[in-house]
Amino acid sequence: MDWKYLLTSFEGRINRAKFWAGIGIFIAIGIVAFILDSILGTRFTTASGGQVGIIGIIVTLASIYFAFALYAKRWHDRNKSGWWTLIGLIPIIGGIWLLVELGILEGTRGANQYGPDPLA
Repeated sequence: MDWKYLLTSFEGRINRAKFWAGIGIFIAIGIVAFILDSILGTRFTTASGGQVGIIGIIVTLASIYFAFALYAKRWHDRNKSGWWTLIGLIPIIGGIWLLVELGILEGTRGANQYGPDPLA
């Protein structure tokens, strides 16, 4: 699998398996950041009582670009613009919509305006 293409390019299409592989990478990196914050003592308590890690914040901010690239290619496989990622900004409904559209539903069969079928 071409990880550089998967996480940096906004062109083309990817299938559900590659999408979930990218999500798995984000989860693994998040776990490592959490562990590092705990080991290094770089966690602090917020006013509401929650704990936040400095490394976790940095990793999250750095991951935004890569997540958008991953989501855009998956939207392209559904024959929609990558701008549909912004639907995730709608509380609750947006996250569910993203999960269903990108993680569960099958992509467009055959070539579409964004490229050839990734399963062909």
